[in-house]
Amino acid sequence: MTAREFAVTWDYRCPFARNFAEHVLLGQTEADDDWRVRWVPFSLNQTKVAEGGTDVWDDPEMAATRMAVEVGIAVRDGWPDAFPAVHRALFAARHDHGLDIRDHDVVAGVLATHGLDADKVFNEVLDGGPRDAFRAEHQAAVAEHRVFGVPTVIAGGQAVFIRLVHRPAGDAAEARATVERCLDLVTGWPNLNEFKHTTIPH
Repeated sequence: MTAREFAVTWDYRCPFARNFAEHVLLGQTEADDDWRVRWVPFSLNQTKVAEGGTDVWDDPEMAATRMAVEVGIAVRDGWPDAFPAVHRALFAARHDHGLDIRDHDVVAGVLATHGLDADKVFNEVLDGGPRDAFRAEHQAAVAEHRVFGVPTVIAGGQAVFIRLVHRPAGDAAEARATVERCLDLVTGWPNLNEFKHTTIPH
């Protein structure tokens, strides 16, 4: 079976990005080698910068706001085996535990909990590589696919902004089925441009 390749944008501030990420991360436990997922950082703050304004990557006042994503990039690229757990945990710190992921100690605690040396990860961030990657990948997503938010799924030359209102609740088979259904719509039915319920079921 040919592996499905797709990318997913993320910003830890967004609860819908958390929902989709949980489906992908949990679904991968059922997918074996069937999925090739590329996680693409995207700055929601950058979308609010006025024309001619200072980009978030060049604004010292935005360093704390960028930090969690830059840490995620550092782990993704330098400690890939730890990335799924850290990625999930950074979302959880923000949305489940109500912690401030602009706080160095909060993010360092997530890293330590998952067996990483926080100082080494933060040194990677301070060296600037993750910030450069953040800028380049965000800008490429905008230039190539006109991405405007998270989570956006990119597959088969198509890019689709998707909001899942539910979380997988530990059901890996359901998580995989949900992601597969989304991918089928992304790649198989590009004529469907917008489909949005007027109310959210509870």
